Amino acid sequence: MIKSLMQYTTIASADLQLSLGRSHRRQYSPRSYLSSLRPQERSPDLPSGLLNWFGAFFDIPDTYALNHQSLDAYLLLRYLKIATTICFVGCCITWPVLFPINATGGGGATQLNILSFSNVVNKNKLYAHTFIGWIYFGFIFYMVARESIYYINLRQAYLLSPLYANRMSSRTVLFTSVPAEYLDEVKLRRMFGNKLKNLWIATDCEQVGDLVEWRDKVAMKLEAAETKLIKMANAARLKSMKKGGAHEEENAGITADGDGESGSAAARWIKPKDRPTHRLKMIIGKKVDTINWSRSELERVIPNVEALQAKHRSGEASFIGSVFVEFYTQSEAQAAYQMLAHHQALQMTPRFIGVNPNEVIWKNLKITWWKRIVMNIATIGFVAALIIFWAIPVALVGIISNVNSLIAIAPWLSWINDIPSVILGVVTGLLPSVMLAVLMALLPIILRLMAKLAGLPTLGAVELRTQNSYFAFQVIQVFLVTTVASSASAVGAQIAKDPSSATTLLAEDLPKSANFYISFFIVQGLTISSGALLQIVGLILSRVLSKLFDSTPRKMYNRFATLSGLGWGTVFPVWTNLAVVAITYSLIAPLMLGFATVGLYLIYVATRYNVIFTSTSTIDTQGAVYPRALQQTTTGCYLAIVCMIGLFGIKTAIGPLVLMVIFLVFCILFHLSLNSAIADPIKYLPKSLEAEEEALLSVEDGVTNEKPISTAGSKSTDGKNGSSGAVTEKGLPPAPYKKPNFLVKWLLPTKYCDYQTLRRLVPRNFGDVSSYDPETERNAYYNPAVASPTPLLWIPRDSMGISRQEVRHTSRIIPITDDGASLDEKNKIVWNNEDNPPIYQEKIYY
Repeated sequence: MIKSLMQYTTIASADLQLSLGRSHRRQYSPRSYLSSLRPQERSPDLPSGLLNWFGAFFDIPDTYALNHQSLDAYLLLRYLKIATTICFVGCCITWPVLFPINATGGGGATQLNILSFSNVVNKNKLYAHTFIGWIYFGFIFYMVARESIYYINLRQAYLLSPLYANRMSSRTVLFTSVPAEYLDEVKLRRMFGNKLKNLWIATDCEQVGDLVEWRDKVAMKLEAAETKLIKMANAARLKSMKKGGAHEEENAGITADGDGESGSAAARWIKPKDRPTHRLKMIIGKKVDTINWSRSELERVIPNVEALQAKHRSGEASFIGSVFVEFYTQSEAQAAYQMLAHHQALQMTPRFIGVNPNEVIWKNLKITWWKRIVMNIATIGFVAALIIFWAIPVALVGIISNVNSLIAIAPWLSWINDIPSVILGVVTGLLPSVMLAVLMALLPIILRLMAKLAGLPTLGAVELRTQNSYFAFQVIQVFLVTTVASSASAVGAQIAKDPSSATTLLAEDLPKSANFYISFFIVQGLTISSGALLQIVGLILSRVLSKLFDSTPRKMYNRFATLSGLGWGTVFPVWTNLAVVAITYSLIAPLMLGFATVGLYLIYVATRYNVIFTSTSTIDTQGAVYPRALQQTTTGCYLAIVCMIGLFGIKTAIGPLVLMVIFLVFCILFHLSLNSAIADPIKYLPKSLEAEEEALLSVEDGVTNEKPISTAGSKSTDGKNGSSGAVTEKGLPPAPYKKPNFLVKWLLPTKYCDYQTLRRLVPRNFGDVSSYDPETERNAYYNPAVASPTPLLWIPRDSMGISRQEVRHTSRIIPITDDGASLDEKNKIVWNNEDNPPIYQEKIYY
């Protein structure tokens, strides 16, 4: 075990040093310099030394992610810290008591098993496990309650802050399953009155969507063909120069404004038959000149697209049952979101607020309420079956890896032995690993697809559904099935001989299966965390695939400027399951908590680096993944309690069994009460905080004739203990309370983690989103097919004048430019990655 630990530590240290090398800045710290990010979104540069970056890295607070990325990213880091804390506190609670109890249990176990529950024979000693379980699981439930309060207050502070409250999405409500009679602007305005500012009734965009997709496909084909033509001509020029062509500069020959017949500049260097071509149908289609065909096709398609888009904007298209309603204020939007919109059941519901237009699944907006119910039931059933029967494909992979045993069972497969040993080694060794990796990679894709097929209208809702289903898979297949299989396989032969001894044998062997998870945490903590820093897949994609597939300036820029996103629905469940495993084994094998603490902390460090320096948040759940992960963490408590009840029953320890059953009832009642109390605050924003936020903002703006409303329990209004008219250097009023000690702050989250305190963490002047230009505001919640403009083509400039001529002729049909990119002396496309290119579009904060 120690040898394995040292090996893994060495690997992790080497990976860590390599991953933080300064030679691949785009790969390992893109957020520190990418021009596609606004200055306030960029991360600070770390020192370039081998070791001196550690201090600078850990000096950056976790709230930096909240201020510079998203609420979800910050709460991911917080969850990993909380999970690490739960495991560490578990060590402090269980080790001093259970280690001596287990070690002197008299069961005759050896090695690490001497520290587990299986070594305890004396029933009276089991009371120690019972009361330690009460303390530890009670602590976990308190942490869940405390963090739920923290999340509620932080969410309220974040969503009510000017940073978010001024956004259009915070003032817009999406109503789905709207009856046909209410797909009328007059009726909707009558319903919501003068509080309604704008509304967008969704239209059936299948026709215009297909046409826009075709337009963009042809446009990109034209862009690629233009680029290919320029590179082919430049390659011929360079080849001519190497041969000493004396007339090369004279034949560069087209004037700077690109005059001349279309294609004449390129014709000086390449023959007409060598120009880019393609077939209209695969293999059998007519071969056409790609540039000329694309121009004529775009000349036909673009007017049709614009006519259809105008028809949809004017409301002449057929409506579907979803409406986006924008209000003048966030308060009015919240009131509409919380009200019962229609008198009939399942009409104008479900409702969504804070929806970014870029996260809408537009094709799901047309789903009626009854179709949504049917699809929801069908997808849930499919996912449940998938989770239950997932062991079948995994078992098939296992069979392939153990061909010899398979041949012994089925002699007719003996022909497999005739396969050359090299090939057989690949089939039994490499192939199963690859197949298992592919299976595990496909699972998140399948779960997200099922969430979309369920009719969910936003990507945020899809991530939350995926989080639930993927967590269920992690607990059932990765944890429970593995644990039971490990224990059953170890004693399977003995049970076959004496079935009546099954419970006793499993009770003795179940704690021993914890040894597998100790190794599991070592692998997860060391290799997974170092792998997350190394990002070998991303490095391969950026270094290899870019050379193979990035043939135009646009493709090069998109790969360079696009940051990898975090899939909240598949990131949280993996780490939540680790916490569940550790908690479940906390009383059975307390040593597990130590390895879990180290493993989760290393994962936290690696994730922290990626969140601050390399990744971005492409989907916003407004932090909703966090309380869900907290709730899922309690699964470990229930599994541990049920396991202990079963083990006590097997050992016929009646006293501990009864006490643990009583505690289980208490946990269930506490959990139900907690969920009932936080159900509305987690989902809605309170009316009571609006006036307080306005008063606090007036203080921050220097208006001292109003005093903010004090939070509960705050009596002092001087600069030390309470809020006052004074404003600090950061533009914030003084902290509402004196800084408490750690224990007081931990015990009183309702006071020291209240709204007025946590709003100080939220940036106020992060970006100006108080107003939008008229076109952006008008098109915000139209289907992208309706609002999509004709794309701007981007080709590299050359010294022969070909690009200028192509720009001159193509621009008559579609916008095109050759600014910002050129060909170097090796005929490679280069562009200035320190400036934004012509196709750059500034991010709109809806």
